[in-house]
Amino acid sequence: MPQAVILSCQGPQLLAEESAFFKDVQPLGFILFERNCKTPDQVKRLINDLRSSVNHEFVPILIDQEGGRVVRLKPPHWRPVYPASLFGKLAEKNLQLAGECAFWQASLIGQELAELGINVNCAPCADLFFPDADPIIGDRAFSNQVSVIRHLSLQTIKGLKSQGIIPIIKHLPGHGRAPVDSHKELPIVDNSLKILQETDFLVFNQICQDLKTEEHEIWGMTAHVVYNTIDQIQPATHSITVVQKIIREFIGFEGFLITDCLTMEALEGSFAQRAQKAFAAACDAVLYC
Repeated sequence: MPQAVILSCQGPQLLAEESAFFKDVQPLGFILFERNCKTPDQVKRLINDLRSSVNHEFVPILIDQEGGRVVRLKPPHWRPVYPASLFGKLAEKNLQLAGECAFWQASLIGQELAELGINVNCAPCADLFFPDADPIIGDRAFSNQVSVIRHLSLQTIKGLKSQGIIPIIKHLPGHGRAPVDSHKELPIVDNSLKILQETDFLVFNQICQDLKTEEHEIWGMTAHVVYNTIDQIQPATHSITVVQKIIREFIGFEGFLITDCLTMEALEGSFAQRAQKAFAAACDAVLYC
């Protein structure tokens, strides 16, 4: 029985002690970073070794290949990937064309991932863009318009799925307003529930409603963000109220829900405590990078 945790390894080759650890722990899957990706043949060997270290048949191999600042596969071995904001700017002139471009970029990304043996991409980022928020989202967001993000996110999901890649929509229920970088400290959002339901949460709700009719498998990733009007103490990752009432009920997300990385400084306590809190909040798996 695999453990509901997604782990990473130190470098481009799997170390003997890492292999032994993974065989003992049996993690659900693995996530790759730039440190793990040097050449196509090397990545394929690493993925084969990772899969061989666990006993279960379906082994998710994740990567962050969003585009722009957030890419793990880079030239010269892999093609450059445009940031989400570029498609949002195009959408201001021609939404249909922007959607077609987002689809084809995602399908090309999916093709490269599938060739390596990667089957899950941590994209799209469906957070709203706010110029006065911390720039950690910034050009990773398609737009500041709900309708534009909805369309471009759906086309990105379709593009990835066309190549057999499972998308992870993030960061549920919305990271766009975060005043600080959750990698470094805990963001607190003070906006009213009404405002959030009409903006940040709404875009995820609309995407999920579209996905129900499209019948696409999709995963979701939580945000390490406190929403004061919902839970003044726990960030979404650790809040049963946010997960159940907002992510599952209001947004209507029915897919597999994983945490953002547990090592991020927005969270408190030992890593074991962070994982326990996430499972208590009804997350399906935790990500430890």
